[in-house]
Amino acid sequence: MFVIVGIIVVLACVLGGFVLESGNLLTLAQPIELLIIGGAALGAFLISSPKSVITDTIKSALGVFGATETAKKTYLEIFGALYELMNSARRNGVVAIEPHVTKPEGSSVFGACPSLQKDKEALHFICDNFKVLLVGNIDPNTFESIMDLDIATRHHHHMIPSQSMSKIADSLPGLGIVAAVLGVVLTMSKINEPPDVLGHSIGAALVGTFLGVLLCYGFVGPVAANLEHIAAGKSANLKVIRACLTAYSQGLAPALAIEAGRRAIPGHAQPSFEEAEEAMKAKK
Repeated sequence: MFVIVGIIVVLACVLGGFVLESGNLLTLAQPIELLIIGGAALGAFLISSPKSVITDTIKSALGVFGATETAKKTYLEIFGALYELMNSARRNGVVAIEPHVTKPEGSSVFGACPSLQKDKEALHFICDNFKVLLVGNIDPNTFESIMDLDIATRHHHHMIPSQSMSKIADSLPGLGIVAAVLGVVLTMSKINEPPDVLGHSIGAALVGTFLGVLLCYGFVGPVAANLEHIAAGKSANLKVIRACLTAYSQGLAPALAIEAGRRAIPGHAQPSFEEAEEAMKAKK
């Protein structure tokens, strides 16, 4: 939603300001310049990226229009599921949770958590790490190191679309200059034409530079920044789960392990102690 609003604001302010200064919008309508810049940027992206990066970047860039931050409700669902699993493992032995973590799609624990079911990464992170506990006794520090490695690997993967978009953004001003130089070359071939013809040709060439800079700083660069925030948000979710599981592996009671995870949640989405307690009571 805010991405669309941002696009409208950028266009309204830039084009609106141009019109208010008595500019003619038709002067900016230079589809060939846009073709040169956009086509060259796309081609450079295809040259520099393997297939997996191309697919992930396009999918992620389109996903910013519907991306949302993790809500308090989702964290409470995560806490409820973790508490139920940890409580069951403590009372009945860790083997009791095996059906839930090996087949989460049919689990009654995860079935009551629709938000968690949609977040496949967080769901698999929970299940994979409980499977580690199922294998046998593991030193809490080693267990935490394994989870840290998992989070770091996932974060690196999530940052690739952002980094790719940043590189595209960085190339756009230069490609705008390429389009402008080509326009100047064409203008020089019309040197014997009247001043109004030369002025129009030079104006069209300068639009290339304008489009390159606008696309870089007004659209592609901000999308790259948005993707970076999304990647950071995904890592933050996993760090909350890691805090809970680390505390549990150190021997803390499930309720205290959940409190450790609650402290790791960013302030804008952090549930209160009482809200987390209510989520756990609902699972008793």
